[in-house]
Amino acid sequence: MAGEPKTMLPPDEAAAPDKGAKLWRVGTLVYTTGGLVVLFIWLLGGDFAWAIKDRSASQMVLLMLKKFEASDFLAGLLVGSLPPAIAIILGPIISYKSDRHRGRWGRRIPFLLIPTPIAVISMAGLAFSPMIGTHLHEILGARSPGANTLVLLSFAVFWMLFDFASITANSIFGALINDVVPVAVLGRFFGAFRALSLIAAIIFNYWLLGKVEAYHVWIFLGIGILFGIGFTLMCVNVKEGEYPPVPEVPEGGATGFLAASLEFLRDCFGKPYYLLAFVTIAVPAIAFLPANLFNIFFAKSLNIPMDDLGKWSAVMYFVSFVMSYPLGVLADRIHPLKLALATLVIYGLVSLWGGFFITNQTTFFVAYLACGILGGVWGTTTASLAQRLFPRDKFAQFLSAAGIVTCVSQILIGPALGVFLDLSGHVYRHTYLVGFGLTVLCLLCALRLFSMFQALGGPANYQPPR
Repeated sequence: MAGEPKTMLPPDEAAAPDKGAKLWRVGTLVYTTGGLVVLFIWLLGGDFAWAIKDRSASQMVLLMLKKFEASDFLAGLLVGSLPPAIAIILGPIISYKSDRHRGRWGRRIPFLLIPTPIAVISMAGLAFSPMIGTHLHEILGARSPGANTLVLLSFAVFWMLFDFASITANSIFGALINDVVPVAVLGRFFGAFRALSLIAAIIFNYWLLGKVEAYHVWIFLGIGILFGIGFTLMCVNVKEGEYPPVPEVPEGGATGFLAASLEFLRDCFGKPYYLLAFVTIAVPAIAFLPANLFNIFFAKSLNIPMDDLGKWSAVMYFVSFVMSYPLGVLADRIHPLKLALATLVIYGLVSLWGGFFITNQTTFFVAYLACGILGGVWGTTTASLAQRLFPRDKFAQFLSAAGIVTCVSQILIGPALGVFLDLSGHVYRHTYLVGFGLTVLCLLCALRLFSMFQALGGPANYQPPR
């Protein structure tokens, strides 16, 4: 089984050589090179299933929202703000519970396995939302607010259910990787992780994006079933190690939800260093959001066929795919924070150019490809940044705290940008200028974080603050 320890010895004994074989260790898990390869296969298989769902769902929903005459504000609200709003509520609760859960299946797998069927059911609901809305319109007759309104309402309900399942699992997936993948190969792992994610993006954009409006039912259902099977197989075959017992509450100490909330806030938001780390991780996510969220609408405003957009997207993802594993190796050799600084400088310049010079299909694709590839470089090189900055024993809750900062930012920017575009006559070129401003903010935060990181030991001797 992948992830099953070769031995369960204490750390110093587990690191001892076994007849000259190289061993890889994380916690109580010890792998031979072959065992590590098997672990990677199962984790990457689960990630591919996750990626094909993640890469396709929001784009398909945006296309269907546009087809049924949703406003930019509604699109920004549902796709840009609703997921982070749910994440703010669910993320800390799920991560706190997971860090302290001890069971036969480990502390991560149950929180990944349970939401999987919910995600599959919600994908089916999204597939049939046009039929559901139309049927409700016929039933309500004169009392109906309109067929399109009911279709959009159905999309909103199932999208909310989909977000609930996805966010629950997403809060824990990174923590599982942190628990079972050795630190020495995290960059390579995330490089391979990124490569499979990009393959999923290429498949969807090159062959399926242009067909979504005509065949949305079959595409939603097929992707939902693929995700359900692939993610379940990963959960069943990846085994966690043993964890130290959960610290007992001191006699007379507070217990319950309030005590847990106070502990979470004290641990995660009580030190300026972690606050700066959260902002550095969060701001790029929203800096890349303005252009990414409305690129489909931008393309439509320039009369670009969706099939062309899909194929150019596939080219972009293929370039990122070729770069992904080398970038992962580079992240292991050069700390992700250093690579992040260089990427942000280049991305800021490209987005500034796009904000002024995108006027036709050619300039659109130049900016779209350049920003997309640079966003991929950021995603690959910084994929292991949280694992390298946050304490391992409470990693999930620190990751969810970073998610809260990201989510609050996304909640604010999605609808605000949608309203701005509605009022400005849908000049989507402005989204690149917004991205430039956010990139400058992120660069300033990253520079300060790097200075503090160096003071804490730097890449060679770093110890997270306690």
